[in-house]
Amino acid sequence: MNQIDLKNRVAIITGGTGGIGRCTVERFVQSGATVAVWDLDPAAVEKTAADFPGASGFVVDVTDEDSVKRGVAGVIERHGKIDILVNGAGVTNPRTLVVDYSLALWRKMMDVNMTGTFLCSREVVPHMQKADYGRIVNLGSVSGKEGNPFSSGYSASKAAVHSFTKSLGKELAQTGIRVNAVAPAIIATKNLFHSQPPEMQKLWVSRVPMGRAGLPEEVAAMIAWLASKDCSFSTGGIFDISGGRATY
Repeated sequence: MNQIDLKNRVAIITGGTGGIGRCTVERFVQSGATVAVWDLDPAAVEKTAADFPGASGFVVDVTDEDSVKRGVAGVIERHGKIDILVNGAGVTNPRTLVVDYSLALWRKMMDVNMTGTFLCSREVVPHMQKADYGRIVNLGSVSGKEGNPFSSGYSASKAAVHSFTKSLGKELAQTGIRVNAVAPAIIATKNLFHSQPPEMQKLWVSRVPMGRAGLPEEVAAMIAWLASKDCSFSTGGIFDISGGRATY
């Protein structure tokens, strides 16, 4: 593993118990960061924090304003600062036609994927501004670029994450804070990829020129670089990690 220097950095990783999130926690800890794992399931948060020395756990609902504020206050109280925010919390929808899409499902996609990203960023940015340093990395998706069929809510929410990333990146461009996003194609996570029938896995992989699904560890590596001091002249960017599927 190539070493990326995150020593003496305090990072919040939302959705930190999931496939990409957990790999990102591991990568950050191995790179020297102190990591605050945010997620909803208390048992999963406790286990993830216990598995990685240098990690601590916080039960936070990223869609709830008060919960996010309490989470940020807790990290500041425990660690004194916040250098990095990875907005990794997210949900996807089952294959659903627009005409069958319920308002409740639509709102869930927007609340978790976009509103959560907004709330966490809004609460963390003032602490980064005080230090004139920070890195925010948002989890987008190739779906947010292409608009996948049967996935309108997820695609729309990730497109919103991309636009939000560009807006916030430009707002903070003349500070020491950088804001970027990663846009993965299909990634071999337990909940999304390996839980699907073989024919669905084959369909998804067929769209990737490399002929395979990406690995959570590969996404975590890109996130780690974007969260490092070396990422100094990139902001408001959407970084593809799609095996050649997205080249724009």
